[in-house]
Amino acid sequence: MRRYTSLLLTAFLLFLIVVAGSAYMAGAGRDAERRPMREITAYTTLPAEHAAILSAAYEQEYDIRINFAPLSSEAVLERLREQADSSEGNEGAALVLADSETLGRAAADGELAPWLSEQGDQVPELFRQQDGYWVGVWYDPIVFCVNRDYLKTQTVIPDTWTDLASRPGVRIGITDFLAADASANLLFRMIAQFGDAASYDIWRQIHPKVVQYARYLSNPVRQAGMGEVDIALAVESESIRYMQDGYPLQIVYPADGTAAIITGTALPLHVNEADQTAAKAFCDWLLGDEAQQVLQSQGFYFVPTNPGTLAYKTFAGKNLVLFDQTARFTAKQKHDFLDRWVKEIRFK
Repeated sequence: MRRYTSLLLTAFLLFLIVVAGSAYMAGAGRDAERRPMREITAYTTLPAEHAAILSAAYEQEYDIRINFAPLSSEAVLERLREQADSSEGNEGAALVLADSETLGRAAADGELAPWLSEQGDQVPELFRQQDGYWVGVWYDPIVFCVNRDYLKTQTVIPDTWTDLASRPGVRIGITDFLAADASANLLFRMIAQFGDAASYDIWRQIHPKVVQYARYLSNPVRQAGMGEVDIALAVESESIRYMQDGYPLQIVYPADGTAAIITGTALPLHVNEADQTAAKAFCDWLLGDEAQQVLQSQGFYFVPTNPGTLAYKTFAGKNLVLFDQTARFTAKQKHDFLDRWVKEIRFK
């Protein structure tokens, strides 16, 4: 009897061990599914929403988490300076995803490590730093977003900045230069391209036709879609988003060139080899079709810089003309340009 009881007790203990072991293995399996193989930090000037979309999609597909830290341009540069001055290899970020102006300043200050992949080498020189310190992944140009009912009343469509400025009776919507970097960038790039005298002359003619200076980039497009203005001077991404939602709009690309916000990637100094390898893989992923599909599925439409992608080949305006003069202005110069616009045009 005692022997029988002992055998039962032994069997029961073995059963508990098996059950506990199975539960542990199942739990460990679930934890392995939840925990990515690697996590790396990225500084970005992108809106937090864009960064979150990219991070979630990449983690789901590749089991690597990109921890984005959304920062202002100045904050990114400050973090990079601290990282460049550090002797440690495991601190700070493994990559930067930011606007080209921020990346250009970081490269000039010696805070980035040069690197160019096979995919990055396909990107036209207009969208990357020639020594490989940063590579553009997509861009968002300013376009003429035109109401289709207005188009039906016109025999000739305005397709240059001077045509638009001299067009009688047109109602224009635009985001205030003081409200958004993409809008202010248009003024700076026009000054670099046409000179300050010609640029201010264009805006003096446009100003009386502006129905409203909006605070957000989407508002001029909405106004054009609702027929409240005839033409919106707006970023293309917002224009396409409203067109996808059924608004009666058509995009016209300025034949004499336009400005664009270029978003690119770069590698900071002092990053350990494993994190740098993961960062490079993510940079290449951003240059491919998968990243574009992820963004477009959430209503964000940017022009890819990689001509080898399907997204680029199917983009209707891939041959649009961009200003080719770089706006190398100091912060004070930009302040003075905006101040002059406010005093001589906006509130005159």
